[in-house]
Amino acid sequence: MADVFEDNNSIEVERQKLWRLIAETPMLDWLLLTKRPENMHRFAPWQQEWPTNVWAMTSVENEEQAQRRIPILLEVPAVVRGLSVEPLIGSVELSPWLNGIQWVIVGGESGQSARPMQISWVQSLRNQCGAAQTPFFFKQWGEWAPLGNETAGEVATMPVMKRVGKKAAGRELDGRTWDEIPDVQALIAARAAQR
Repeated sequence: MADVFEDNNSIEVERQKLWRLIAETPMLDWLLLTKRPENMHRFAPWQQEWPTNVWAMTSVENEEQAQRRIPILLEVPAVVRGLSVEPLIGSVELSPWLNGIQWVIVGGESGQSARPMQISWVQSLRNQCGAAQTPFFFKQWGEWAPLGNETAGEVATMPVMKRVGKKAAGRELDGRTWDEIPDVQALIAARAAQR
């Protein structure tokens, strides 16, 4: 209902309730997504090591935000650090940081003013994640769908997009859905082995 890391005193009571709820529910994975990763250290109650069921994530909708937000996110001591690359509104190069990122979600924009997302942008992110062995989850095309110009495994050079609505646009990329998620148990084991 809000960005828990927003610098806003009016949500402090709710933020404290959330921290208590997270402590009471170790069986749930909590994805804390923010556009303000610079506030994570200040507001999160965990300083040295985040609980294994709390995932730190930030939005990076374009290259400018990737350059600004990802280095800050990488300082957060969470087992899972993830990126929500949505709405993807431009080409983004994630390769320099993917060794410290455990999950990438990509999606297009929805709503009346939605801008089209280029096929090549999504394919590039999928390929970057594949090269780094970072789980890739393609959430949606948004309001705009690709029309028959995809080439499996390669980057499309002449993307054709048509506004068809979010439901009709779907979420297939190169003929399949991409639902990869982090192997949290393997990440927890890797963290324990580093100690």
